[in-house]
Amino acid sequence: MTSIFENPLFLIPITSGPLFMIAGLVLLKFPPKKINSLYGYRTNSSMKNIEKWDFAQKYASIEMMKLGGILTLSGLSGYLYYPSGKIAMFLGLGLMITMVLILIFRVERALKKRT
Repeated sequence: MTSIFENPLFLIPITSGPLFMIAGLVLLKFPPKKINSLYGYRTNSSMKNIEKWDFAQKYASIEMMKLGGILTLSGLSGYLYYPSGKIAMFLGLGLMITMVLILIFRVERALKKRT
């Protein structure tokens, strides 16, 4: 029987989830003051003006923390399910990519509603 720490379905979400939460917390506590191309939630719609920029930073940080928690909890599925190596890798990466896409979708939708 393989160890839980060898299961990518456990490892990927359980490590990337807390990173999402930490990144969200850092963005919430230390948001970028000016529109820039280095730090913050940066998309064309979030960089149109300073009001959208400020809203996007706060909203994205909260969503990152929520989705990071969901991602971490989803990693617990690796306790119950031990797929083969490639399948586990695809599932683990799929969960992480799905959370990133959900983050972008939610923030962009919220930005459009504010217009």
